[in-house]
Amino acid sequence: MSISDQATAATAGPDTAPSREPASTASETGPTQRPDTAAAGPRRATASETGPTEQPGRWRRVLAGMVSGLAAALVLVALTLPNRPWQIAPGAFLRIPLEALLLAALLLALPGRSRRVVAAVSGVLLGLIVAVKVGDLGFYSSLGRPFDLVLDWSLLDEAFTFVAESIGRPGAIAIAVGLGLVLLAVPVLSALSAVRLSGLLVRHRTGATRVVATLVVVWALLAAFQARIVTGVLVADTNASALVHEHASEVRARLADRKAFATEVGVDPFRDVPADQLLTGLRGKNVLIAFVESYGRDAISDPEFASIQRSLDEGAQRLATKGFAARSGFLTSPTVGGASWLAHATLLSGLWIDNNQRHKSLLASDRFTLGDAFARAQWRTVGVMPAVNQAWPEGAFYGYEQFYSGPDLGYQGPRFAFAPMPDQFALHRFHQRELAGPRDRPVMAELSLVSSHSPWTKVPSLVGWDDIDDGEVFRQGVIGTPAAQARTGYRHSISYTLRTLISYLETYGDDDTVLVIVGDHQPAPVVTGDNPNPDVPIHLLAKDPAVLERITDWGWQEGLTPDTAAPVWPMDAFRDRFLTTFGPTPARPQAKGR
Repeated sequence: MSISDQATAATAGPDTAPSREPASTASETGPTQRPDTAAAGPRRATASETGPTEQPGRWRRVLAGMVSGLAAALVLVALTLPNRPWQIAPGAFLRIPLEALLLAALLLALPGRSRRVVAAVSGVLLGLIVAVKVGDLGFYSSLGRPFDLVLDWSLLDEAFTFVAESIGRPGAIAIAVGLGLVLLAVPVLSALSAVRLSGLLVRHRTGATRVVATLVVVWALLAAFQARIVTGVLVADTNASALVHEHASEVRARLADRKAFATEVGVDPFRDVPADQLLTGLRGKNVLIAFVESYGRDAISDPEFASIQRSLDEGAQRLATKGFAARSGFLTSPTVGGASWLAHATLLSGLWIDNNQRHKSLLASDRFTLGDAFARAQWRTVGVMPAVNQAWPEGAFYGYEQFYSGPDLGYQGPRFAFAPMPDQFALHRFHQRELAGPRDRPVMAELSLVSSHSPWTKVPSLVGWDDIDDGEVFRQGVIGTPAAQARTGYRHSISYTLRTLISYLETYGDDDTVLVIVGDHQPAPVVTGDNPNPDVPIHLLAKDPAVLERITDWGWQEGLTPDTAAPVWPMDAFRDRFLTTFGPTPARPQAKGR
């Protein structure tokens, strides 16, 4: 409106008022706004107007949060995972690892590139710690001890062989490949998780710093009060650091032990004893040393295995009618759950052989073994190992003139879980070849009986000794036990082997028979429970009263079921005690020490 028009309008009356101006066009004012939205500000675009870009963005945020949560859970589980089976419980993972708090504080203080490098290296180390923990869990479950980082790698081959013979080679290969992939994946995943969490800490630096500082205070208070959710497991956790310290100490001890053993193996008061002074109290006797696989103290002390104890008591009574008497005690084995060769080496050499490093060093030495003693004193020495299916150079070290592996015994019957043949067959074939016919010398034999070897899922039945032949008869009367019922299978297998030995003495024993029955080690913790006692029973049976009179000062109890008052010797003490009792006392006896 012009200035003159405005003046005219101001002075004119109603009748002369000018007409209202037409509305501005869209080109002059811009886009038309709806009255109900003009005052409310800009309107939010609808999904149809903006397209599907915002929905995937929301899912990406959700997915990123889930990945971060899984990364945190992986790191927490890796740090709090116990390395002992009996400590595994949900409450064991509700702990505050000090290592996580210290690492978080370090990452918050480092600049970008250094932070990522430290996070990645820490993640790889954490993955390796997890691998060691898994190794400890497996070894505690089977052998009652942790994984030895220096010496136990060779046992992985033994474990593979055991699985292959129990479930078949394809299954064993599949398990080995699966475990290998898992062990490779864990360090990679833990490294990626640590890097991701380090970035999350930096993006929320202020809040993360406050949380870490608070948790440090909480950790200190829990440590001061020794708070626990699971017995033996502190909530204020230093599990990873303790694990590293334990295994580092073990590595140092193993390296030092090699030198110590070299000194021990050279001290032997019996090495130079003349032949005519060795084993004079056993001249003319056939001496059989029967190692019973997994025959441990629990077999004659656990109430659930009362049937084993009854078999022993009844067997002792039957043998008494045949003129045999028994004396029994306990030995402390150097191993639990497996590695039987360590127990064999310990008893026969008179040295404490509790690991493969000592075992290899022993075999490379000229140690005077029980077999050497009998061979020097003009016995025919024999080793019977049904589970061995290849060359066994250890036979020469132990002084055996004749060695029978599994294939040498000619068995044609069925296999029984791990055991390639029943113990009764092995005893029968040994007796046929070594004791049934004429001979010019007495026999000393080490008999390794394996029908009671885990997994205890198939156990043979006793048959008539005259019906054994090539072993086909054992296809009848098999006792099957599900793998989940380990204690039941164990009870059946130990009963079978002990009844077999008692039946052998009843059938073939005579005035010149001396039988030593000894367990090699306790069974796996799946049978005994956690932290098993390492003691094993040992029995000496003979008809000749003069043999039993010589061991009177041993203090062993009468019968085949020693009780808690029976003496317990370390297994490495047996060789010297045996050679001393049945021959001259060495000139300078050496004190035992480990």
